[in-house]
Amino acid sequence: MKDALSSVRRLIRKGFVIASVTTAICAAAADYPLRPIRLLVPFPPGGSVDMVARILTPRLAESMGQHWVVDNRGGAAGNIAAAIVAKAAPDGYTALLALNTLVTVNPSLYRGLPFDVTRDFQAVTPLSATQYMLVVHPAVTANSVKELITLAKAKPGQLNYSSSGVGGPMHLAAELFKIRSGVDLVHVPYKGGAPAAAAVLGGEVQMLFGSVAMTMPHVRAGKLKALATTGPKRSPVAPEVPTLDESGLSGFNVTSWTGLIVPAKTEDAIVKRLHQEALAALKLVDVQAAMARQGLQITTSKPAEFAAQIRAETKVWAEVIKAAGIRAEQY
Repeated sequence: MKDALSSVRRLIRKGFVIASVTTAICAAAADYPLRPIRLLVPFPPGGSVDMVARILTPRLAESMGQHWVVDNRGGAAGNIAAAIVAKAAPDGYTALLALNTLVTVNPSLYRGLPFDVTRDFQAVTPLSATQYMLVVHPAVTANSVKELITLAKAKPGQLNYSSSGVGGPMHLAAELFKIRSGVDLVHVPYKGGAPAAAAVLGGEVQMLFGSVAMTMPHVRAGKLKALATTGPKRSPVAPEVPTLDESGLSGFNVTSWTGLIVPAKTEDAIVKRLHQEALAALKLVDVQAAMARQGLQITTSKPAEFAAQIRAETKVWAEVIKAAGIRAEQY
């Protein structure tokens, strides 16, 4: 009898403890935020990812009643910032403004990463997206994707393309194009998008998958020819240019996006609040105008959908990296 009563008392005490902890967590979520929120940006100030942070954080601060502190931690292709967020307390006061390659490409490109995307992160929502444009030097005789593929197959290994570096989105977009079209192109990596664009402008290489914002001024000036864009829909910046999907490569979709991510095990109520606040900020006219000036399209989804998107893209890029023979680097 005594043993039975002792067991009951232990269960009651345990229940009180669980209830107390649950009540405390719920109260914390209800009062959130009580102090400034730190947003890790995995690249230096001035870049496109940093611009998204600078556009959104003032509006988030206004609506949530607490400052959002932008913390630029560049280096190691964004892995340094990601590692900080992965180890942070899951209390909603540390977040990551991730570029898609950080969470979908880096796991296949680097060995020994100090974080696991599935285990260590909770997706909140994508925020912005931009697509790439397949452009060629005017001396290239092809005027369509079909003609370019025909030309490349007639001259295997003789057409070169530039990129911002090994494993970057420009490189991977071109490698996916090679796989899907069955052509043999030579990769010439440069140290950044601007030098890569300069190479095709100067005729050092024949083609490039560059951002729409970077390449369109040169297309309009007649210095480059635009053959296609890489997104699922035509770019509003260049609606006259067909997509690769329309051009015969069914399902081709390469976009560069930013998204809001927090540490795993962050309370659902806090994730929901961050999601709601981000979507509300993105609906503001001045935010939309600022994004458009940067050549960015606003894109959002639910946390579960965003997580599924990350998993799907990770699978695609793992296959591309393997097929292209891109060697994983030690972190």
